[in-house]
Amino acid sequence: MSTPRIWTIEEANALVPRLSSLISRQLALASDIERCWQELVKAVESPATTPDQLLELARSGSELARARERQLSEKIAAYESGWQEVEELGVVVKDQRIGLCDFYGRLDGALVWLCWRYGEQAVEHYHGLEAGYAGRKPITAAKRRQLLN
Repeated sequence: MSTPRIWTIEEANALVPRLSSLISRQLALASDIERCWQELVKAVESPATTPDQLLELARSGSELARARERQLSEKIAAYESGWQEVEELGVVVKDQRIGLCDFYGRLDGALVWLCWRYGEQAVEHYHGLEAGYAGRKPITAAKRRQLLN
C-alpha cells in the first residue's frame, strides 16, 4: 500500500468547490440510476427476486427491456467512474449516499481524518481514524494551529 497523502486544512478546503461539484453530479446520477432501475422493473414485468435475475431477464427480454438494461448499465458505469475520479484526488469516500469524504491530516503528530460532508462550505471537522462520523469534532482556532503536516 502506498503512503496516503496528508492534507493541510487549507489544501482540503481548496478542493471543496471541485469536490462539491463532483459529488453533486454523483448524487444526481444515483437518482437517475434509481429511476432507471424502476423503469427496468416495469419493462421486464416479472417477479424476479434478485437484481441479477432481473438483469438477466432484461437482457433476454423485449427491446424496451434490453434498452433499459443498457441505459442502467451505462449510468452505473458512469457512477463508479465518478467515485473513482473523487478518490484519485486523494480523498477517501466514506459514504456515497450522503457525500461523506475524509482527508488524512495530522493533529499534534497523530493521523486524523479531516471530515467533510456534501453541502458543507468547508472542512470544519476532524475525528480519529477509528472514531467515525459520530466522533466528529469541530476544528477550532486552537486545533487549526495544531493541524500540521
